[in-house]
Amino acid sequence: TACTTQTQTQIDRDPKQPGAMAGEKGLVLLDFWVSPFGQRVRIALAEKGLPYEYAEEDLMAGKSDRLLRANPVHKKIPVLLHDGRPVNESLIILQYLEDAFPDAPALLPSDPYARAQARFWADYVDKKVYDCGSRLWKLKGEPQAQARAEMLDILKTLDGALGDKPFFGGDKFGFVDAAFAPFTAWFHSYERYGEFSLPEVAPKIAAWAKRCGERESVAKSLYSPDKVYDFIGLLKKKYGIE
Repeated sequence: TACTTQTQTQIDRDPKQPGAMAGEKGLVLLDFWVSPFGQRVRIALAEKGLPYEYAEEDLMAGKSDRLLRANPVHKKIPVLLHDGRPVNESLIILQYLEDAFPDAPALLPSDPYARAQARFWADYVDKKVYDCGSRLWKLKGEPQAQARAEMLDILKTLDGALGDKPFFGGDKFGFVDAAFAPFTAWFHSYERYGEFSLPEVAPKIAAWAKRCGERESVAKSLYSPDKVYDFIGLLKKKYGIE
């Protein structure tokens, strides 16, 4: 279960560091418990063995001044504060961790072409999965049927990209795995709303999801599929979706 300890650090701007927060030291993650984008950062931090402070943002109640100051452009989580300096957008945070902590275990391979491929598939996941999954539970009728067909195509494409490898990074859990693993907790909801079976549509992804769930970094960062399904139910009520 992910930690949700609220931090009380002062968030005044540091005049010596543009964009930095005064009084911040080390790594602080501004996050929301069920966010797959925040969870990919938690997984990466765990894989790299980097200690950090977790700061839960109650997004259902509104966005804190701290979040708005740390990410004034998009006003979204996750935000990683490194010695008070904010880094925004989850995949950019993952790449930042690769650069800022070169002595920690790497998620990206050393070969430039392999690195490019990893970034491509992480970007594919980023642009496709959450948006399409959201349309599965938000829409009805023909628009939902289109979202279902698109989701099946996405999963089959990723199934082919994974191939017979244990992980997208090969034998080693890597960048794409960290980016995609949080959505394994959403697969149950996608299956229910989309009325499909993941093992039938993308058997290699289904097996990969089980392998990911056995990793401590993933298991400690994600919540149960049932909790995710219940959270979607809350969102449907909030948005007035029957």
